Amino acid sequence: MSEIDVMIEDINLWQTQMFALNYPDHDAIKAELLEAIYSNQEQQQMPIESEVATDAKHGLYESKLDFLTQPIPPIRQLRGFVEDMLSTVATAVNQDFWPRGAIGTAEITESWYHITQNGGYHDAHSHPNCSWCGIYYVDAGECEIVTRNGSNRFYDPRFCADQYLDAGTAYINNNGFWDFQPTEGQIVIFPSYLKHSALPYFGQEDRVVIAFNSVIKLD
Repeated sequence: MSEIDVMIEDINLWQTQMFALNYPDHDAIKAELLEAIYSNQEQQQMPIESEVATDAKHGLYESKLDFLTQPIPPIRQLRGFVEDMLSTVATAVNQDFWPRGAIGTAEITESWYHITQNGGYHDAHSHPNCSWCGIYYVDAGECEIVTRNGSNRFYDPRFCADQYLDAGTAYINNNGFWDFQPTEGQIVIFPSYLKHSALPYFGQEDRVVIAFNSVIKLD
């Protein structure tokens, strides 16, 4: 029987793109950011001031959804940087689908902090009414990837991908989630439809993050 050369084309469809970067001014403004966050926490009337999905959150404090609108220099600086990065990401992902020469500009529409204490967590969820979201790790506390302590977990978005299980679906079944290591000063950006959670955190130091939602407008 003669050998036949067959070319198999690798077609990757419906890829989910995420991005991670370090905030270059983190060390310079961390103390001021934490001061602003804890100052807000002292004025909170309830642990979850946003009043959003309160049953999904345990052992943490959450602000109202306008934290990055405060006219405090380090907060304004952070907001400007994050919106620039969101604009860059959105342009890279979408420019082939936009009109020629169009420029995408990001606007943060909601932003809030989480102060997670010993035993705290946030159940799986996604973010409505926006296109790109992100998490900035102001202080990672005692998060640790080996034990998944305080990690952010992102879940496979393919609906019904696990409706049938056999050896041919191992690439799905063994990759149903991905855990992100919280690292101080790092920002992770992801599409709003991607479900994620903050796994239980255990430590004497607080785990402090700022999260945000954004929309993209064309100029």
